[in-house]
Amino acid sequence: MWLPSRFSFKFSVSALRRGVPPSYPHVVRRGGCNTAAFMPEAAGFEGVSGRAALQEFSVSNSEDFWAAVARQRLSWIRPFHTVQDCDLSRGRIKWFQGGMLNVSVNCLDRQVHICPERVALIWERDERGSEVRYTYRQLLEMTCRVGNLLKRHGVRKGDCVTIYMPTCPLAVASMLACARIGAAHNVVFAGFSADALAERIRDAQSSIVITMNQGVRGGKVTELKKTVDTAVQSCPTVRHVFVAMRTETLVPMTDRDVLMDEYVFSYHDGDVFGCVADIGWITGHSYIVYGPLANGATTVLFESTPVYPDPGRYWETVERLKINQFYGAPTAIRLLLKYGDQWVNKYDRSSLKTLGSVGEPINTEAWEWYHRVVGEGRCPVVDTWWQTETGGICIAPKPSEPDEEIVPGMAMRPFFGIKPVLMDTEGKVLTANNTSGALCIAQPWPGMARTIHNNHERFIETYCQPYPGYFFTGDGAYRSPKGYYQITGRLDDVINVSGHRIGTAEIEDVVNQCPAVAESAVIGYSHDIKGQGIYAFVVLKKNMKIKEEDLYKQLNSVVSEKIAKYACPDFILLVKRLPKTRSGKIMRRVLRKVVESDLDSLGDLSTLDDPAAVQEIIEGHAKISMK
Repeated sequence: MWLPSRFSFKFSVSALRRGVPPSYPHVVRRGGCNTAAFMPEAAGFEGVSGRAALQEFSVSNSEDFWAAVARQRLSWIRPFHTVQDCDLSRGRIKWFQGGMLNVSVNCLDRQVHICPERVALIWERDERGSEVRYTYRQLLEMTCRVGNLLKRHGVRKGDCVTIYMPTCPLAVASMLACARIGAAHNVVFAGFSADALAERIRDAQSSIVITMNQGVRGGKVTELKKTVDTAVQSCPTVRHVFVAMRTETLVPMTDRDVLMDEYVFSYHDGDVFGCVADIGWITGHSYIVYGPLANGATTVLFESTPVYPDPGRYWETVERLKINQFYGAPTAIRLLLKYGDQWVNKYDRSSLKTLGSVGEPINTEAWEWYHRVVGEGRCPVVDTWWQTETGGICIAPKPSEPDEEIVPGMAMRPFFGIKPVLMDTEGKVLTANNTSGALCIAQPWPGMARTIHNNHERFIETYCQPYPGYFFTGDGAYRSPKGYYQITGRLDDVINVSGHRIGTAEIEDVVNQCPAVAESAVIGYSHDIKGQGIYAFVVLKKNMKIKEEDLYKQLNSVVSEKIAKYACPDFILLVKRLPKTRSGKIMRRVLRKVVESDLDSLGDLSTLDDPAAVQEIIEGHAKISMK
């Protein structure tokens, strides 16, 4: 996370040059611009002046660049002797060898030495108006208590602790406690089912699970402890389950369970960074916990939903907590847009300085509403591109020179130290602008993933082998005539539902478990609210008689139970057969074209095992579309 000047950004917006855009006014920072405004360390880079020069220096002199950043912004227990030793073609990624540090110390102790009573966390509880503030000193105390509890129950360096909790201060402290004692944390989204949780516990080989008795979100109570109890029945490595109390409801406890003590909170003022993601996803890791805390900022933990108790919840929270930077998902923005401007205009948003977008590409309509209505035309919208694998933002409109344009719906500019490239289908670098290709990153950077837990070979196959010498992101991108980047979507079979990435194969596997189903194919399609929806094509077993409505209930029930509710198909189309090649490969490309009503681009179907299957699907989809 890059937060110069304690979040005090000022940005500029100008006209969109591609498509048929409106004009956006400039927001100009007075007094000109110097390189140190982007990062203080730049003062030591000889001959570097301006954003473009700093970007070029960061990729052409990456060792000097990252060494300066690491020495200036982090507290080291032992200094490093080698900046990097990386070979992307072999999947070897090593940074700051010889050095030793602790991220918990950098997030907490470093800040406590400077400003112990600064507010670290503002917990925006589900119950509106009941926020709780927690200082850096108090968060350090809580973290140390949790760390000691983990150590007393046998957690050692290298172990992996599973955290199955809603977004709350204790979840943050649990993450930091793991880092403090050298354990890894496996944070599982609290909306996952018992089966999905169990699978992740087994993959991590966790001996400890941390959870709460219940979760509260959108006025609804979820039985977290009950879900954990079911999950650990198939997880023999689990020795203890630590249980904290979110509500006053008592839950059954066994000899395996350990009730965690309450902690005391206090109320203080502070600068506010509002990322409304869930800590169960990477955005919550990087931009609710580690990024803001390492920079000494105050960060908001949002437990509720955008529409509880009404569609003004976000903006009431902005007014009450005086949020300065608001970072949310396009899915939520599209949802709130549907409710109209009145829910936004009802509240004072004068504290806002920057609006951020994360999780998926934001469409132009949502971008313009976000900028015009929410930001009152004065707050820049920063559409950020990054992934779980990249650790943090890699492409974004800012930082930039004060009078540089921001183009709606485009991530635009590579971040310092990031060198994106586009590749063609033959693995060659596309050097021209106004072109599209597979998005890769040409050189390593410190925040990138190093491996996949217990499966380094898969890491190499997924990210390093598709384009040897480059890090393959799995995304496609367009580079405009001006050199700006726009993310066009996934190149693999991954669906992004409301910012939650899920593989089509995982959904198909669960759908196929239904007794009536012979086989299925799942694709993603464009959805006005969620970004992408899920469309399932289902073939029933021969002589299977079942009412469609009963089948739909069964499929949604099993997907919800085995994965999560957000993975349930939006549309289910019963077909006699799926379009396949003669070798048996399902042609999902054809299915996407049908759903997108792009029949002119179906291409040559003569290679299919049964071309007539496509016409059946076209007719079936047309009937669904008319309902």
